[in-house]
Amino acid sequence: IMALGIYATVVRFAQGLGPATNLSDQFPWGLWIGFDILVGVGLAAGGFVIAATVHIFHLEKYEDIARPTILTAFLGYVLVVVALLIDIGRPYRIWHPMVMGNPHSVMFEVAMCVMFYTTVLALEFSPLVLKRFNLQKPLKIINAVYIPLVILGVLLSTLHQSSLGTVYVIVPDKLYGLWYTPLLPVFFFLSAIAGGLAMTIFESFMSWRAFGRRLEHDLLEGVARTIVVVLAVLLVWKFMDLNGRGNLPLMFKVTQESVMFWGEMGLGVVLPMILFLIPKVRASEGGLFFGAMLTIMGFIINRLNVAITGMARASGVNYMPSWMEFAITAAIVALGFY
Repeated sequence: IMALGIYATVVRFAQGLGPATNLSDQFPWGLWIGFDILVGVGLAAGGFVIAATVHIFHLEKYEDIARPTILTAFLGYVLVVVALLIDIGRPYRIWHPMVMGNPHSVMFEVAMCVMFYTTVLALEFSPLVLKRFNLQKPLKIINAVYIPLVILGVLLSTLHQSSLGTVYVIVPDKLYGLWYTPLLPVFFFLSAIAGGLAMTIFESFMSWRAFGRRLEHDLLEGVARTIVVVLAVLLVWKFMDLNGRGNLPLMFKVTQESVMFWGEMGLGVVLPMILFLIPKVRASEGGLFFGAMLTIMGFIINRLNVAITGMARASGVNYMPSWMEFAITAAIVALGFY
């Protein structure tokens, strides 16, 4: 996987986006935006949720899963930055927003928040590294500003998790009605919370399987119950919005969009809600893991629906990612697991 990804990356930077991708002027944002950016940022949302739970709301029983969650979020953001460097046409200009800011641009706000939040995540995780190397002076400085760092991280993450949805609010004539809504920033934020918490369960389960470390089952049960509440709010609000805008009938037309929509809502919202409401499922390691996987899969389908499925009809072209796009995405995911 890594060898194919490296080869595709060399082709992308040596020959440009054209030879390496199936992107075009009609469909300029594809798999790398839909998966590498929108999914990568969203699945890292567990970092700010758990950090706020422990350090702001003082639910300290969740402290055992706070550090691995923050580490997962930090690695996720680092890989998002790597993916962004590959995706943008002129990556050597990625520093331009820092000196050529446009406060009226949603993408400018997203760029700055991702940049600052990645830094904040690194600082939030730094106490473990500083303790390991016995660096007492910088450790005292970090401890002194840790709570403000967490608050800043929550604010930054809230801003850009929702703003990723705002990017698509500006294309009302292009995004299909099952996904277009002025409330898209709210839905992006809620789904990111659910996806990020599900990623916390996934990471804990995989660490338990790989390293034999204790699985914080009672804590993960609480996370699962929280996911149910978030998904329930998202589900009810989504259908109220569709009904209010007169787009509910689109669900019952036999189209590619409706099939993908039902897959997203059924697989990633309704089914994990039902599973997590069953005490026997929450009491089982396998049940927690399966419910979390369904939530993550639904989240991924949602982001791909917004970025690709929902934009395809208006673009007038049939976009299918090239094998190099798949190879680079798979290599980034593999690097994250490694």
